[in-house]
Amino acid sequence: MFSKEESTSLRKEFWTCFGKSFPRKWILYNTKIKGLSFKFVANRKNAMICLDIEHADERVNKILFDKILSLKIILKEDYVTEVIFDDSYILENGKSIHRIYINHREKFSIYNKDTWSSCYEFYIEIMPKFELFFREYKDIINCV
Repeated sequence: MFSKEESTSLRKEFWTCFGKSFPRKWILYNTKIKGLSFKFVANRKNAMICLDIEHADERVNKILFDKILSLKIILKEDYVTEVIFDDSYILENGKSIHRIYINHREKFSIYNKDTWSSCYEFYIEIMPKFELFFREYKDIINCV
């Protein structure tokens, strides 16, 4: 078990190593669509790439989720085959959001440095495909 300080330090090191090893400008929060953001997730049990829908207006959340859901076949067949659509994903803080995500299939823990490289490879292989899908269909998704 790690102390809070050790845990914080490892998390910081994980993300710093990722940024230095793969310097690239990711879309992340810069989608230009309010309430819609890409995220890299890495914790003690798993890693994933997410497209989160967290608009203050639940009606807008539903519309955005439904727009992306309408593109599900295209997303799965042409970009990322293992994408999961969850209209009520529960975050660690208990908040329910709409999340479209891809899980890292290999065993991973942010506390195990031996698993970091496969996670980084997962991120740099999958995120550009997810971002490409978003760029190509942004106008359809943004019709709120």
